[in-house]
Amino acid sequence: MPASPLPENVLAVRARLGEGPVWDDRRQVLHWVDIYNRRVHTFDPATGQDDFIEVAALVSGLFIVDGRHLVLAQENGLSTLDLATAQTTPLVSIEADQPDNRLNDVRCDRQGRLWVGTMNNHDQPAANLYRYDLDGSLHVLETGLSISNGLGWSPDQTTFYLTDSPRQVISAYTFDVASGQVSNRHPHVDLTHESFYPDGLTIDAEGCLWVAMWNGWCVIRFDPQGQEMMRVPLPVPLVTSCTFGGPNLTDLFITTASAGLSQAELGKSVAAGDLFCLSTDVKGLPSDRYALASG
Repeated sequence: MPASPLPENVLAVRARLGEGPVWDDRRQVLHWVDIYNRRVHTFDPATGQDDFIEVAALVSGLFIVDGRHLVLAQENGLSTLDLATAQTTPLVSIEADQPDNRLNDVRCDRQGRLWVGTMNNHDQPAANLYRYDLDGSLHVLETGLSISNGLGWSPDQTTFYLTDSPRQVISAYTFDVASGQVSNRHPHVDLTHESFYPDGLTIDAEGCLWVAMWNGWCVIRFDPQGQEMMRVPLPVPLVTSCTFGGPNLTDLFITTASAGLSQAELGKSVAAGDLFCLSTDVKGLPSDRYALASG
């Protein structure tokens, strides 16, 4: 339940496509990306300071390594970013031979494996879900997706969630922790009756899903059985992703977008692309880290 009635606009930044928020509990900062502006942001809620690094290719998400290094999901592969020098180094190529696809939503599991979803630029079922292991091996886990979004795990690590946005369905899988395999795909949340699309998501300590709704003006919280519990309204239509952060992991940070909105639509939602935060009395789960040797 919210501790405050509405999300607060904590950063008026007018991102074109804000996405991929990840909370660094050691530094107490939020990393997030602006995909189309090719920017990797670091926001300090204690001071309101937001810094960014521009990279050479579209950047759709990131993983935390340590206080100095991130792993970025870029157009057709993963790369490391040194925050001190702003230098990127290629790590692994993914779908570089598929010009209509690019990397999209990403997550790191508790074992340090990187989960990478791709998307097709024409909403065709040609995208996939991958797992990149610590030994450098890349595994295909799911095929036939259009836009792979909203990845996450239940707190007990028995269930994996995956969103295919154009189909308006969040799927659940049985998750095997040891092998990193998923099986038994089945619908968990069906939104085909709605006019909006599920985008990025996060999962709280109670096993509830908080899902950003593209063209929906809201974040919706679903219980572990997939039933809607509450809607968090926002003053902008394109709500892209969310994650818990703050000293107690009770602050829900929400990214949004402005790309594609007409001047008339921007006039009705002047905060489109800004970063929002909702104070709650629900605790999130800490972000997991990739154990990359940083030198």
